[in-house]
Order: sequence, then C-alpha cells, then structure tokens
Amino acid sequence: MSPPLVVAFALAGRVDIDVEKDPIALGRDGKPVFLKDLWPTAEELNAALGAATDVQMYRQNYGGDLSRDAHEWNEIPAPAGEVYAWDANSTYIQEPPYFEGFSPRPDQRTGIRAARALAVFGDSVTTDHISPAGSIKPTSPAGKYLISRGVKPEDFNSYGARRGNHEVMVRGTFANVRIKNLLVPGVEGGVTVLDGKQMPIYDAAMEYQKRGTPLMIFAGHEYGTGSSRDWAAKGTRLLGVRAVIAKSFERIHRSNLVMMGVLPCQFKEGADASTLKLDGTETFDLTGLESGPTPRQDARLVIHRANGATEEVPVTLRIDTPIEVEYYRHGGILLYVLRQMLYGRDEAQRPSP
Repeated sequence: MSPPLVVAFALAGRVDIDVEKDPIALGRDGKPVFLKDLWPTAEELNAALGAATDVQMYRQNYGGDLSRDAHEWNEIPAPAGEVYAWDANSTYIQEPPYFEGFSPRPDQRTGIRAARALAVFGDSVTTDHISPAGSIKPTSPAGKYLISRGVKPEDFNSYGARRGNHEVMVRGTFANVRIKNLLVPGVEGGVTVLDGKQMPIYDAAMEYQKRGTPLMIFAGHEYGTGSSRDWAAKGTRLLGVRAVIAKSFERIHRSNLVMMGVLPCQFKEGADASTLKLDGTETFDLTGLESGPTPRQDARLVIHRANGATEEVPVTLRIDTPIEVEYYRHGGILLYVLRQMLYGRDEAQRPSP
C-alpha cells in the first residue's frame, strides 16, 4: 500500500471501505470528502518533482566539505592508512577469515569425499533456526567465548548486535534453542553426536575441522525459509559445511549458500532425509562433478554405512545459473570478486593446476 493510501485510510479511521467510492471524512462544512478530492493531479506532482530535484539545492547543501563544520565528528579519534587496523581486543568487530589462504586461482572443486553429517533436520528450518539473532545464553558456545574474553553475561547483548564478530556468530550457528537435530532424537537445541558422544554442534564442527573432515547438512522441505539472514549462510560455511542436501530450499537462502561456496543439492522424488534413516555414523561422497559443476546437473550421493553397506541416492545440484557456477568454483562470491579485481576476469577464471 502506498503512503498516500495509508494516510487516506488513517483519515477514514477504518479499512473496510472502498476509497474510490466511499467518503473518507466530512469537511468543515459537513460535506463528504472523497479520495479524488485529496489526490494530487499530474501537474501538481510534476511541480513537486521539479522543486525536489533542483540541482542547485544539492550543490548548496552537499557540494562543499561536509565534515568542515562537524566539530564533534572531527574530534572522534580514528586510525588512518590503507588497511583497517583491526582491534584484537574487540568483541564486536573482528577481521573475518574469508580470505585466509587466498590463492590467485581457484582450486578445482570436483566433488566431496568422506564427508560426515553434522546435522539432520526436518521441514521448515528457518534462517532464525540456523542463525538466531536474539539473546546469547551463558552456557552456549558463544556465551562461553564472550566470558573467556572478559564480557559479563549482562553485557552479552544479542547475536544480531555482535554480527561483526565471526567468532560469536559461528558459535551461534544452529544454536537456536528450538532447533531439532534428528541425529539426537528427543533433544532440542544446537547439539549433535560425534563418535557416539553428544556435544554442541560448534564443538563437533571444530573437531571435524581438526580431522580434515568435510561436513554435510541434511534437511526436508523449505530449508532456509524466513528472513534472508546472511549469517545463516556465512555461519554454515565457517563451520566447515561443504554441502546442504534438502528436499527443497527457500530461494534467497539457496542463493546465499552458493555465494558462500556451500553446495546446495536437492533430493529427487522418492528420497529425502527421513527415508535415508541416518544415524551419524555414515560417511558420504558426492560424485558426478569430475568435469566441474554445471547448472542443475544431476549428481550422486553415495552413502557408506557403518555395517559396510553402500547406497547411491540421485540429487540435483541447485546451482541454478552460470554465474553461480563461477561463484561456487571460486569458493564464494567474495573470492570471485577479489580475484577479478586483482588479476582480471580471464586469469581468475583459470583453475589451479
């Protein structure tokens, strides 16, 4: 609804009227006032636009040195230089790790081998389940981190307020107290199982990273529904998750996963996370990408069970466009853009030998 219509309904004091036919209010003379009496004409709109887009107004107000008379602003101490001076003691802003180990050319991404399931979820897992924005519990991995940095629980603030610190946000990924990991039946919260031991998802992910083990997330329908929360994809990437395999994805979250270098895959009809009956002891291969990924191509999820049995499940890559192929091949849009800026498009497109 446009702002003028909001005002019109506010003047009427009700919304169950037809503003094109019914009067909005009564004038001082007691006569009914209709929307057409208030709605500006094309001439009035053009006159207002002409006054609002006067070039001289912008030159007069913004053409000079904006900071010249901002004394309070100018007195704030600020570092100078070409590179930002990160404060290692800050618990709100830290240098993100997305460019660590940067190389001029992207590594070849031809599949995933010997991955483990970090979590198995049901339907309608929201971005708030994946990356909560609310309060931080002292007993959570993020809370323990803040306490170790000298922050008192009453000063924790929220995940949303500390979104500039990846150390907090990665610990908060899958930490919603209402999320249900089916690898740990009957338990709510961000927990999983590793080597038969129940532990926070963050702790398990860090142990898997030490072992060099890639991770997968399994889910049902509408994975990533809700607000387009960027940390839902960032946190997933920083936990070491290489692929999310779901029955269906929310559109924006699927795109965000690709832009963070995480591979979204979709189960075909007849298979989903619940029918696979995963218990966390399996290892997984994602094959069929030996020549590099292409949009919406078919691939195979190979499941190696603890009893020695092997099962193949067809999936569809939810990399939907050629540019998304490039984002994924580079390990995400950030690395893609940086390589283009530093080395040019042709050189950045060549994979490492």
